[in-house]
Amino acid sequence: MLELEGLNDYNNSGALLGLDAIENEELLGALKRMNPIQRMKVMNKLAGGVPASRGSRAEMEKHFHELPQHIKDGLLKGDLRLADTIIYSRKLVNSKTVKLFETQDVKEVGIRNISNAKLPKNQALLVSGIFLLAAVAENNTSDKIIAAKYGKIEDFGAISNGEFTLKANKKIIMTDVDNAVFKTSNNTQIPIGYYKLANPRVIHDDILLEATVELGSLDGIDTAKTYLYVGLHGTITTP
Repeated sequence: MLELEGLNDYNNSGALLGLDAIENEELLGALKRMNPIQRMKVMNKLAGGVPASRGSRAEMEKHFHELPQHIKDGLLKGDLRLADTIIYSRKLVNSKTVKLFETQDVKEVGIRNISNAKLPKNQALLVSGIFLLAAVAENNTSDKIIAAKYGKIEDFGAISNGEFTLKANKKIIMTDVDNAVFKTSNNTQIPIGYYKLANPRVIHDDILLEATVELGSLDGIDTAKTYLYVGLHGTITTP
């Protein structure tokens, strides 16, 4: 059931496999069924003294038990690996409700990197933090949207006083959060517009992803040229 293949990709293999959780009967049962030599090899592999993972990689390992079984199997067999990523989208601010991921979206380099507001099959994302940036493009062609200089939302009063919500398959990750959390001008220790989640969450493949910014006013916003950028930063499973 448990394979050695693929474990080299993870610094904290014990956490990834759930070894740290004594109640994990599936893992303990698999170890028990191994012959003594096999069991010793696996245990030595898991306790090999490799430095612990850091950042969103370590967070993903802690949430391994939340992954769908087909993704767990792919990781354990080595068919899937963990990679750093930012799932992103850019959208025009032309109303008080801005839906940053929509079902009619098509993947386009520089505009967004997922289609239909869903992660592809076998890709599960651990959201560690979120970027929210804004820019004014010269016009609404793809070239100008991509080339616009995205920066702090503090430069857009109506946006910086709005609210942000993030859901996955209708389950709330963040709801009606004051956009002030993305105002980072006075904090040089973190990237511009970045908010670190206190409680990182896993988003499964092939489920609806919703990121929405609600504005109380459009005053001062050029609704023909102003764009929002959202970036979900973390660790993803990938072939």
